[in-house]
Amino acid sequence: MFYSFKSSEIGAQLETVMDYIRWCVSVFQANDIYYGHGTDNAWDEAVALVLQALFLPIDCDPRVMGAKLLEIEKQRIVAWVEKRVTQRMPLPYITGNALFAGLLFQIDQRVLIPRSPIAELIESEFSPHIDMNQTHSVLELCTGSGCIAIALAAYFPHLFITATDISGAALEVAQQNVMAHDVHERVELVKTDLFPQENQQYDLIVANPPYVAKQEWVGLPREYHNEPALALVAGEEGLDIVDRILKEAKRFLSPHGVLICEVGATQETVAAIYPELPFIWLNFEKSEDGVFLLHAKDLQLSS
Repeated sequence: MFYSFKSSEIGAQLETVMDYIRWCVSVFQANDIYYGHGTDNAWDEAVALVLQALFLPIDCDPRVMGAKLLEIEKQRIVAWVEKRVTQRMPLPYITGNALFAGLLFQIDQRVLIPRSPIAELIESEFSPHIDMNQTHSVLELCTGSGCIAIALAAYFPHLFITATDISGAALEVAQQNVMAHDVHERVELVKTDLFPQENQQYDLIVANPPYVAKQEWVGLPREYHNEPALALVAGEEGLDIVDRILKEAKRFLSPHGVLICEVGATQETVAAIYPELPFIWLNFEKSEDGVFLLHAKDLQLSS
């Protein structure tokens, strides 16, 4: 079911910010769109869309809800809603930005939309799992937009981070974000297939790799098919990249180093395939679980 997206027709009935939020909610619910790229319900998605279309912060003064909109503002909202519904385009791709660990990142369809629970670890300074005062060098794998590497640099000014990705297009976006956040002196971007060529050792390796199985990806909502498949799909079982990380990471970790890796819904499968590894599965308040921690000494147990 679709609503009319003729701005002239809609504008004759709707005037205020709240009018357009309520209209968005109705359109989203009638068209059964999928949430999961920053919001999880029609109301939050509508508020995010309308306020960003008006260049207003999410926490703006509630009195703005009664403000009347200019025609150009109405047209922008309607155009964004039409794109969200008819193309099932995730909202962050429409707005061109996404929040991660409280920081704003420029994104487009060259990169995955930032949403990793690793943001919570960064915000909590990895407590109580890691003493970040004893951590100096970090390797981030599959960096995409660069959000994890840049957030690490922003929260921990003493860190030097190497961030890798196999996609040159993704690294172009990451470079834009590195410059925008002024961390170019401490974040190095490297185009490579997972690990760097040099056998340098790091105190911390962080990864949010692809971990979706091919068949699972086929059945995902259309919103996910607007994201780069390279950043989501990892072979028949979804574990091709995770398997490589577990086998190769020990060469790149310092003796006291730590590996943190997100595997999402494949958590049980990973644990079953590697029964010899003493995974520490981390818990999160705002996000789903599916992130493990391993110490360098424990990775020596993997074949």
